[in-house]
Amino acid sequence: MKKLFIASCILISLSVSSCKDFLDVKPTNSGDAETAIQTAADAKVMINGLMSILSNRDYYGRNFPLYADVKGGDFTIFAAGRGFDYLYTFNHSASSNSYSDVWAKGFNGITQINNLLKSIDNLKAAGSLENFSSYEGQALTARALINFDLVRLYGEPYNENKAAWGIPNITTPLSPGAQELRSKVEDNYKQILIDLKAAETLLPKTKLNGYLNYYANKALQARVYLYMEDYPNALTAAQEIIDSKVYTLYSNAAWVDSWKSEFGTESIFELGVYPNESDLGNSSLGAYFRRSGHGSSAILGNFMASDYFLNRLKQDAADVRWGVMARDETSATRLGAIYKYSGGVNLEGDKKTSNSTAVNFKVIRLSEVYLMAAEAALKSDKALAATYLNEIRKRSPNLAAADAATINLDMIADERSKELAGEGHRFFDMIRWNKTIVFNDEFGAINTIHRTKTIDRTFNKTILPIFLDEINANPGIGAQQNPGY
Repeated sequence: MKKLFIASCILISLSVSSCKDFLDVKPTNSGDAETAIQTAADAKVMINGLMSILSNRDYYGRNFPLYADVKGGDFTIFAAGRGFDYLYTFNHSASSNSYSDVWAKGFNGITQINNLLKSIDNLKAAGSLENFSSYEGQALTARALINFDLVRLYGEPYNENKAAWGIPNITTPLSPGAQELRSKVEDNYKQILIDLKAAETLLPKTKLNGYLNYYANKALQARVYLYMEDYPNALTAAQEIIDSKVYTLYSNAAWVDSWKSEFGTESIFELGVYPNESDLGNSSLGAYFRRSGHGSSAILGNFMASDYFLNRLKQDAADVRWGVMARDETSATRLGAIYKYSGGVNLEGDKKTSNSTAVNFKVIRLSEVYLMAAEAALKSDKALAATYLNEIRKRSPNLAAADAATINLDMIADERSKELAGEGHRFFDMIRWNKTIVFNDEFGAINTIHRTKTIDRTFNKTILPIFLDEINANPGIGAQQNPGY
């Protein structure tokens, strides 16, 4: 079985061997989902499996950040036919190029989370003295993260139409054959916040490399509140992280080299990608962003920075972020290839080995938290917003600092673009801000009949279709298909 449907195997117990995509805690493949764990050590193994799901190529290992970056106007393609062109051209339908693997992987993760939480509840009710707090908190936070990602893919923006269909809200293990329908976007966000609030007191405030801690939970709260335009709560969450001093921003001198090592001082939540485990080799996220053929003749290098992105960087030739840019295939001088996820322009990787494709993915960095704080403070305290923005803006040392008189959303948006390129934000940012996305289609012979050169969030394909296999397995959800599909 290649697909994982809500109506079928992903919500059936772990005993279904044909659907196993998870590290089972039992030595056999016949464990009962409700008795799969007995100890905190068992729960840790389940969390390890969950982190593996998140780092999979169909999720944060490649597909999710790729989706968010190549659709937002900061990337373009030089030639068709190298893979994932349909993301850039918005060539999606329910029956082809539906990008359904993120849905499948996300709900697979939710299935494992719900089984784990049910097992923990059962054990606590039976009087277990094991301490499951951290694992329960991580599971709840991960469920919130997955739901937030999926509702952004399939639901209209909260600040546009929170009454639109989102995704199914699934919080308990379901019986085989259950056919869950979509909830409203508003209800998805309510559940996301319920999970985050329930989890925050369970999580440690110490660094957990490769796992979710209290501050990762708070950072996700800030993101969610920002998308809801609940700026006071977004600011409070972001400030708590900043004021804790648990994480520190990279200096200008250290910023480029930060991509050459694991778990730096800014990494609040970083997923491990290792050789012989989740390394995708020449089809990795980093390989898609680097120059075609660089490092191996098989490397595709399909996506490069658009002129619009490069023009932002060109505002300051001394911007430290030029340090992860290298020439692309269009000329010897155009620095359009992005090497964050290759460990730098010399393909250093981040494991201190020659492997430049097994590079960790940084889901949440402190730089983003500062930028969220700036945006959240913009309407209430422009001077404070400028203070937070300037901590990131100083990576362009020749640009004038922002102040209460000059700061605006466009300035924050430009800084998010430069700082977070390749990290899975731009498209979602442009959609929530209701900004027009302009595509740099002037390279090569690229078929763009499925979209115009400019789009905004009124374009139906800014959200994905419910895919045909899911509809066939769960006919009721077919009546909830997104408009235009």
